[in-house]
Amino acid sequence: MKSAITIYLLLVVNLCTWAQNKIELNAKFDIPNKTLHIKQYISYQNTSKDTLKTIYLNDWNNAYSVKTSPLAKRFTEEFNNKFHFAKSDERGYTNITSVKENEGDDLEFTRLKNHPDVIEITLNNAIPPGESYNILLNYNLVVPNDTFTSYGITETKDFNLKYWYVTPAIYDGEWHYYSNKNLDDLYLPKTDLTFEIEHPRNYALMTELNTLALNQTDSTLITIINGKDRINSFLSLARFPDFKYVKTDNVTVITNLKEENLEAHERAIITDKVLSFIDDNLGKYPHERMLLTEIEYKKDPLYGLNQLPSFIRPFPDNFQYELKLLRTALNKYLENTLLINPRKDYWLKDSFQVYFLMKYIEEHYPDMKLLGTLADVWGVRSFHAADLKFNDQYLLFFMQMARTNRDQPLAMSKDSLLKFNANIASKYKAGLGLKYLDDFINGNVLEQTIVQFLKETRLKPTSSKAFETLLKQNTSKDIDWFFDDYLTTRKKIDFKIKNVSKTEDSITFTIKNKRKNAMPVSLFTLNNDSILSKTWIENVNGSKTLTIPRNDANKLVLNYDNAIPEINLRDNQKSLKGFFFNNKPFQFRLFKDIEDPHYNQVFLMPIVEYKNIYDGLNLGAKIYNKTLLRKKLNYKFSPQYSTNSKTLTGSSTVLFTHNIENNNLYNITYGLTASYSSFAENAFVTIVSPTLSFYFRDDKNFRSNKSNYINLRYLDISRKQEDNNLILTEEPDYGVFNIRYINSNPGLVDFYKIYTDFQIANKFGKIAVNYEYRKLSENNRQFNFRFFAGTFLYNKTNANNNYFSFALDRPTDYLFDYDYLGRSEASGIFSQQIIIAEGGFKSKLRPAFANQWMTTINTSTSIWKYIEAYGDLGLVKNKYSDAEVVYDSGIRLNLVPDYFEVFFPVYSNLGWEIAQPHYDQKIRFKFTVDPQALLGLFRRKWY
Repeated sequence: MKSAITIYLLLVVNLCTWAQNKIELNAKFDIPNKTLHIKQYISYQNTSKDTLKTIYLNDWNNAYSVKTSPLAKRFTEEFNNKFHFAKSDERGYTNITSVKENEGDDLEFTRLKNHPDVIEITLNNAIPPGESYNILLNYNLVVPNDTFTSYGITETKDFNLKYWYVTPAIYDGEWHYYSNKNLDDLYLPKTDLTFEIEHPRNYALMTELNTLALNQTDSTLITIINGKDRINSFLSLARFPDFKYVKTDNVTVITNLKEENLEAHERAIITDKVLSFIDDNLGKYPHERMLLTEIEYKKDPLYGLNQLPSFIRPFPDNFQYELKLLRTALNKYLENTLLINPRKDYWLKDSFQVYFLMKYIEEHYPDMKLLGTLADVWGVRSFHAADLKFNDQYLLFFMQMARTNRDQPLAMSKDSLLKFNANIASKYKAGLGLKYLDDFINGNVLEQTIVQFLKETRLKPTSSKAFETLLKQNTSKDIDWFFDDYLTTRKKIDFKIKNVSKTEDSITFTIKNKRKNAMPVSLFTLNNDSILSKTWIENVNGSKTLTIPRNDANKLVLNYDNAIPEINLRDNQKSLKGFFFNNKPFQFRLFKDIEDPHYNQVFLMPIVEYKNIYDGLNLGAKIYNKTLLRKKLNYKFSPQYSTNSKTLTGSSTVLFTHNIENNNLYNITYGLTASYSSFAENAFVTIVSPTLSFYFRDDKNFRSNKSNYINLRYLDISRKQEDNNLILTEEPDYGVFNIRYINSNPGLVDFYKIYTDFQIANKFGKIAVNYEYRKLSENNRQFNFRFFAGTFLYNKTNANNNYFSFALDRPTDYLFDYDYLGRSEASGIFSQQIIIAEGGFKSKLRPAFANQWMTTINTSTSIWKYIEAYGDLGLVKNKYSDAEVVYDSGIRLNLVPDYFEVFFPVYSNLGWEIAQPHYDQKIRFKFTVDPQALLGLFRRKWY
């Protein structure tokens, strides 16, 4: 113990002589209280040309301290409620007890208002350029549970810590500080670190830093560790660590990456193979140890079939482990050697990582398929997906966002990206961009420039601009398009061949650039499937007409090798055979496939559905053209046989989507739908509806959940019955023109939705407005408020028939918008299904309808967890009657908001309902079995 303190004090004295940023700290673990007691010394060097009177420190652990921090807000934006519902002792914080300068005088400090994890310190003495300033801090670090970000304390009282201690922010003419947003992107200067860690003896410490000394007491172990020029200081403290050591020629790899059925010698061979690849392509790792953890991999995994459980994963165990190790090692290498602003210049690190991942596969597994061993299975191998290489997945994931108009510029700040873009699509777009650029420049210039750049800037502050400058020095080709268009805009790549004419010796054709960009395109001439030539065509502004020698070519294809991340490949080829050019044959497939641009694909999928009790089980097929990636024009025809109604039912849809970039109006969809189904026993409805929809969002902030939607449609509805029941109105056929406007912000903490509906028909016209508001307070109490008001503009319908009237508790749904299982039921369990629309009441009161106007208020508030109390109040006005007051109240089980809820009436106009006979028939339930609606629960977390 004495020797450890002596070393510690000597290092403190030496602070004055250090010439760059230095951090020394003494940390004592208090396991039961999940606290670290820290004494820390920072020697901050002013590397700028300015004299500094204030400095800023990063304290990212304190991001967990309040539910209004930028970290907390990011959780709620992504519909992650774990943090909001967590107890105070489950969240972490930093309690700073003192901040002093080296002479012992107190320093004034404060936390920034909008950044509780950034500390502003006012210095007693300014720091001239090139000089250092020593700061002494004492603070207690309360560690959060690891359930929020994977960092923190586990259920078994182990610690996995990253960005856990206080660090200086970077100043290079301006301060670069920002808050923790669970992006693993703290911008740090390289620093010499010396830590003295005291922890119980039954725990083992794992770190990438070097061990200087070990000292034991009866109950604790004191470990002194250090490292020079460090960025990442991940630390693991566990009672039963599962880390394994593998020593390679240049570095010792310490890892707990999970592997299946691999022996120690197999892991060693794979580790040496991966590290040799990194050494050969990026240079030697500058530190003695490389720590690679399962946490780091899970936060940046390879998405795809390789994430399936091991017993159905279609890849060999060694391949799976190899890629995990490679991806994590590349990320660790770049994180600790490439000193860029990881929030602003993240694309550079991501592009290098993905580029070398793709290169590794090309070198070591060139024949590996996207589907792995499944590609050789009978039935599967006939799909186009079985033809794709493993590296094709990067383009597919990026196109998922590009085709849905959700992609974002690579130059955009990382914290402004959608989660899917930040974690997947933007990374892959960056890597694909480098491959595109490499193919265009040719001659290994790009790869040699990357190696040169990493060597010259290793452990030195740099930027993507410096990489751009170096690359332009190394090539004579014009590559401004990459940095001006590909990186900084959302401009898509889409070329087309048209106007082809041929002679025996030459071919004349036009290349059309369908997008406004300066990006080049590759032109291939083919004889059947043999490549005759490849030429890069530049400066295609609008259209460009070319004449080339024919040389036995019978096909022209743009981007034949898919090296360009082009959004549409279906019009990239022209056949020179026959009279009709480019006759793409039809291809019929069972089940959905990945798009094959060489065919007009038609898919056939058997379907089994249950939509209502009258049709029962629907057995049939879906004939459609939609692939895994969205197209502009999509059609679907679904003929079915319904087992209960014993008749043919089904639906058909044709949709054309027009995406608009760089505009709040981002999508216009034109559609035509038709359907035939039962709406009661032996009663059927035919609906034909042309639609036009406009979708709006904040083009400056894709992460915002705010949206606007306008839908115009005409519904032609015909109903028929096979026996004389009393369900139909006097006119079974009717048409309604409907305009709907929805303005919503469906946030986790603050939710609102404004819904306006306007309807015009032959015998009625009506307008209604619906406003919903939901608030989740910091003490986890939820308040719900809903207001509805609707009035008829004119009503010529029979006053004794309420089919088109406003409903108090159960709309008749004459537009057939709601997913009623038994829409025509007046009794029984299916009559108790409730959809909160129009009046929104839960009790069945009289009058149940309004043929003149209605206004209601629905409220509820939390009692305990998902148990809420609700109350409804309304006015119902019918012709020839005075307005009547209605009310009800009860208990609501809000199990999954908007998806699964149960309502128990207690008191209403009917009195104490809970004490009345047949109470079980008064209970109402709300739920959905629509797969698309349930998928929305997952999708909203990502985009």
